[in-house]
Amino acid sequence: METLANDALKVIKPGDRVFIHGGAATPHYLVKKMVERSEELWNVELTSISQQGEAYFNDPKYKNSFYLNSLFVSANVREMVNDGRGDYIPVFLSEIPNLFKRNILPLDVALVQVSPPDKHGYCSLGVSVDITSAAIKAAKIVIAQINSRMPRTHGDAMVHVSVFDHVIYHEQELPEVVSPDSHPEISKRIGGHCAELIDDGSTLQMGIGCIPDAVLASLTNHKGLGVHTEMFSDGIIPLVESGVITNEHKKKHRGKIVSSFMLGSRKLYDFVDDNPLIAMLGIDYTNDTAVIRKNPKVMAINSAIEIDVTGQVCSDSIGTYHYSGVGGQMDFVRGASLSEGGKPIIAIPSTTSKGISRIVSMLKPGAGVVTTRAHAHYIVTEYGIAYLYGKNMKQRAKALIDIAHPNHREELERAAFERFHSYQFERTIY
Repeated sequence: METLANDALKVIKPGDRVFIHGGAATPHYLVKKMVERSEELWNVELTSISQQGEAYFNDPKYKNSFYLNSLFVSANVREMVNDGRGDYIPVFLSEIPNLFKRNILPLDVALVQVSPPDKHGYCSLGVSVDITSAAIKAAKIVIAQINSRMPRTHGDAMVHVSVFDHVIYHEQELPEVVSPDSHPEISKRIGGHCAELIDDGSTLQMGIGCIPDAVLASLTNHKGLGVHTEMFSDGIIPLVESGVITNEHKKKHRGKIVSSFMLGSRKLYDFVDDNPLIAMLGIDYTNDTAVIRKNPKVMAINSAIEIDVTGQVCSDSIGTYHYSGVGGQMDFVRGASLSEGGKPIIAIPSTTSKGISRIVSMLKPGAGVVTTRAHAHYIVTEYGIAYLYGKNMKQRAKALIDIAHPNHREELERAAFERFHSYQFERTIY
């Protein structure tokens, strides 16, 4: 039964834990109405993975009303997480549903956004199934914003309208996420190196951003590729339309693109709308290493903030500053390494936009190691490919320094010599 938003949001009480649907599915109308009640609320804990669009609660004046316990830090809440008005839970993306199921993070209220119900009463979670399907089952009260702009997707996305305790009809455009590339030549070179590692018939996992887009753009001559990923963006559309992505060689969900959420433009949202090619499944399934490894030649392409010369990969923080989250990187790094012919790949520019090396002698104090040196296989920059698996510490240092920016190699070599007491300076030229 439809409820007025102001009435529905009154179910949130001081001290409650409130789940917010994340990604492009963030129910901004409901969040805004909740924040309008801030004077009646205190110590309300909000939990979510990354959110897109405006975070209405992220204002210091609401610090006594709302506290963010983030499961993945997005740009619009970084300030809140890092200045004491919130915090971050390090957890594999695949295991977040267990936090709800096992009552480790019991949920009082869930705010979600869905498509209008069909003639059978089923709504769709649309662009973001991920941890939300588990949150809906775990929450004591579920409030749904029904939005005709939400695409209908298949798989685990379907939820009967009767599951919701309150429904509010409110139309709004979904946030569109487009990644501008300030260094397209660097991205193109990285994409080309990654494409060299990808065989025909591979199963792809990659995220959003300039480098994933560059990798996909470099695959136009490949054949029979499949997709099993936690998320995807617009970059897959041309490969589907040209017949490069066919999913014909997958052993799990053959013929289907499997994902758990998506971020991109309206073109992407229209592409997936009622498209039987797309199977949107729960994150505890898509990111389960036992599932991932069953597909052949899984190519897991992820990014990082910095990597030390032994292969430790920091992806969630800049020193002690929480930047993003553990996410699904380790789920897919491990899944790909166990897949027959699979390759876990970390792809990064050799320097930051300010010219600081991303390959470092040691990680910054407080930096989080997301992918350990034991899990790292392939590291790619615009200067080439470093293969670390089976290499000792000195060999790893040499391979990584070979693909560092030339301006930083001498300094890295000096640090490696001091650390390992010996170092060979011959480089592989790419």
